Amino acid sequence: MKLFVAMSGGVDSSVAALLLQRAGHEVVGIHLRTGVKGGPDDPGAKPRCCGADEAEDARRTAALLGIPFFVQNAEGAFSGLIDAFADAYARGETPNPCVACNSGIKFGALLRRARALGADAVATGHYARRVRQGERWAVARAKDAGKDQSYVLCGLGQKELEGALFPLGDLLKAEVRAFAREAGIPVAEKPESQEICFVPGGDYREVVRELQPDAFLPGEVVDGAGSVLAEHGGIGGFTVGQRRGLGVTAKEPLYVKDIDPATRRVTVGPYGALGVQEAFLDEVRWTGIEPPPGSLELSAVLRYHARPVAACVEPLAGGRARLRFHEAAWPVTPGQIAVLYRGDAVAGSGRIRRGSSDPGRA
Repeated sequence: MKLFVAMSGGVDSSVAALLLQRAGHEVVGIHLRTGVKGGPDDPGAKPRCCGADEAEDARRTAALLGIPFFVQNAEGAFSGLIDAFADAYARGETPNPCVACNSGIKFGALLRRARALGADAVATGHYARRVRQGERWAVARAKDAGKDQSYVLCGLGQKELEGALFPLGDLLKAEVRAFAREAGIPVAEKPESQEICFVPGGDYREVVRELQPDAFLPGEVVDGAGSVLAEHGGIGGFTVGQRRGLGVTAKEPLYVKDIDPATRRVTVGPYGALGVQEAFLDEVRWTGIEPPPGSLELSAVLRYHARPVAACVEPLAGGRARLRFHEAAWPVTPGQIAVLYRGDAVAGSGRIRRGSSDPGRA
């Protein structure tokens, strides 16, 4: 097969290209130019999955493997993704941009470009597996549980999965490093990339502040009864479940329980007040299974790398759903993606909605 490999410049995508070439495929390396800055002249810069400084590492690996290498301009699409990221924080939500990037850019625009150029599929260095379940494809957890990235691939539907390959899904990270060393890949010892590639110095608030300055207007920190405990510097600096940086001194640890963008109030409470019995999802996508006609039992992962919780999932009209948890779950963070698993495979996903009322009646 003719395969495009999305080469970020890191060890994982480099080994993905190596393994596919060894398997006899015609491999083409492609790097997405996102406009993200990084490198020795960027204070606080860290390795990042798609920064401008990573292109040269990807090019060096492609040259070692003797495969063609191209750079695709994705700056426009990536700029829109960053805008949406900042907009979410201004609404009191906490987004996961990696989910949108994978579904909209890596397996959206890139897959379309690859197919237009005669490729059969796009491969990445994600730690996940593609499995067949009856007549449908599904993303499933990787062998390496500590590196599993099935969560951030939850948005891939059948068209995307038909053209997706994950060569590292059945490997451990240590095995991937060993392959890279044995082949002399120049990035064999390269450290892990940071989780959000467009956040300079690791502080997402700088991005939000630049694009949504109103998210840093002052407001009040209150307790569950509405009593004012402190003043804060903007809701853009908070996420539900946050413990540190609240600016409040108390006898017991306090956590962010709610963020109200209309009043700019941040409500905090003790650990025991955070658990909820149900949550509502918007923008629900059923990917690994057919859209269910009624309620079904699944496990829900409410945040990347969070512990799965058992839930009864009730589909609602308009692409929504209600999750009823078997035990109190937390933190249930508006804007995050709830990924729904059946066993090890992703069944569907949806964006956690702010508030506990029925979204069909809000």
